[in-house]
Amino acid sequence: MSKLTIKGNTQAYSEILTPAALAFVEKLVEKFGARRDTLLSARKEAQERINGGELPYFSPETADIRNGDWQVADAPAGLADRRVEITAPAELKKAILALNSSAKVYMADFEDSLAPTWENSVGGQLAMKKVASGTAEMENKETGKKYQLNPEHSCLLFVRPRGWHLPEKQVLYDGAPISGALFDFGLFFFHNAVTLAKNNKGPFFYLPKVEHWREAELWNEVMEFAENEMGLAVGTAKATLLIETLPAVFQMHEILHAMKNRLIGLNCGRWDYIFSYIKTLAMHGDCVLPERKILTMDRPLLRAYSLELIKTCHHRNAHAMGGMAAFIPIKNDATANDAALEKVRADKRREANDGHDGTWVAHPDLISVAAQVFDEYMPAINQKNIIPEVQHEAAHFLAVPSGDVSSAGFDNNIQVAVRYLAAWLGGAGAVPIYNMMEDAATAEISRCQLWQWLRYPTCLSDGGEITAAHFNTRLAAISTEIQKETEQSPQVLQAVDLLSEMVHAPTLDDFLTLKAYPFI
Repeated sequence: MSKLTIKGNTQAYSEILTPAALAFVEKLVEKFGARRDTLLSARKEAQERINGGELPYFSPETADIRNGDWQVADAPAGLADRRVEITAPAELKKAILALNSSAKVYMADFEDSLAPTWENSVGGQLAMKKVASGTAEMENKETGKKYQLNPEHSCLLFVRPRGWHLPEKQVLYDGAPISGALFDFGLFFFHNAVTLAKNNKGPFFYLPKVEHWREAELWNEVMEFAENEMGLAVGTAKATLLIETLPAVFQMHEILHAMKNRLIGLNCGRWDYIFSYIKTLAMHGDCVLPERKILTMDRPLLRAYSLELIKTCHHRNAHAMGGMAAFIPIKNDATANDAALEKVRADKRREANDGHDGTWVAHPDLISVAAQVFDEYMPAINQKNIIPEVQHEAAHFLAVPSGDVSSAGFDNNIQVAVRYLAAWLGGAGAVPIYNMMEDAATAEISRCQLWQWLRYPTCLSDGGEITAAHFNTRLAAISTEIQKETEQSPQVLQAVDLLSEMVHAPTLDDFLTLKAYPFI
């Protein structure tokens, strides 16, 4: 008898929530749910040690892996060249536009850029099924414009399920919410893996928020079990894993080794990495970061992170993917648009010159911009032959960059946090704010920095000190400003309440998405 209970609407998604598909998800939960819970408990224990004064380090227990002579399996031939990848929520229109583009990869996101409403999560699975079968098409009912997947498209689909920490509250196992990661992965794999494998197009995955190599090991076991269940050869599913947590940067060799027959690359998830730095070192008062605009990839701790990832990946035959260009073209200001595009080019030149094998963009108009840079600086299909001659110690990844906090930077964090959280509560996970495509990661930076600046009193570079009273005053003013320009006043007020609670909390909440999830 099934122990799975579905609370969400099943009738509207009967094509996805079939008895066989749900039985497959249940098998995953039965076999791996307890392991996932144990690993999340291990995260908390590791964090408690860091809160007590310990700093992240390279473990001597796995030195033999770091020093060993081994490599990961070769990437499939169609993935040898990954110079530009576009990311977007797992939505049908965005999927069609992305796959019809000149990008090499479209990452369909069920995580940071998708608010996990039931409609978004299961509707995204329906969209992915149409994409995988080559039948994706739609019509905008308001404009009459039609969108159809080009059957000759060469862009490959990757899917990013939710991280291990996120639950799916609409599906219960023995009365408790199941893992969002197993739900997302299970439904996608069940419906699409065989079709994609038959066409030599996957299944391919991006794996987020890993904090320990044993979490990567669990992903490997989940995929192997799924392959066996669906009659696929072991190793058919391939993955790229985002190095976007501070603990993971000390375990990149171990993570690659744990999935060496299917992990074909690592990616610099720069925004989540900055968020993780703040969250991991939240109780260390000497690790307060300056405002977000100062935290560019040329700062020593971020440059060390990027170069170490390239060195590790290329030593192990894996792709080293660069970070996100989140800029959105500015249609009504050519001068500002040109200046912003030049910043994007400079960032991509840095990545290509350093040895990255490709990069991410969030907007279709940036595909050609990034491609032009990589075409110039990376004429080959990749540059795994480049191994940076750098020697990093733990201190390089912990060094606090110099810089201040301005009143404008402080206000910007409040603006981004409130606007994003309000949109997220309304069902949107990728939100254009001030010509940037913001997702949960950048909202997390904003929220965590506000907490950090209040806990460890910080002076503003243009006068005054960041206090609880000052935060409350600016939050109220900004809330009023946002309410005047939006029809989402209830969500704005709820976002303000949640942000205020999290910023004033004595300890830093792990994730704003966990805090806000009960309200969607």
